[in-house]
Amino acid sequence: MSADKLPIQMLHDRVLVSIDSEAGERRSSAGIVIPATAKMGKRLDWAEVVAVGAHVRAVQIGDRVLFDPEERSEVELHGTAYVLMRERDIHAVAAERLEDAGATGLYL
Repeated sequence: MSADKLPIQMLHDRVLVSIDSEAGERRSSAGIVIPATAKMGKRLDWAEVVAVGAHVRAVQIGDRVLFDPEERSEVELHGTAYVLMRERDIHAVAAERLEDAGATGLYL
């Protein structure tokens, strides 16, 4: 479902994200398959922003954000699962628009 057709409006500093489908099993740099159930310490997840509240400042719809999956609230809309969080719970933002800003810092 595209962001402009969501049947809700986000309030305040809330961000609604769609979890990346590749959050399941993954491969190590050596090509070893690591199942989604494997515990390797605390691991953050990537998601795509699909809606933002009026007071959100650092992220926009379409950005990819990094967050702690243990600090999330899930919601289902029309059979699709989303995660609802506060903007302050986002650890990093990855977006093409950030390259043009000339900001210094680490690139993810």
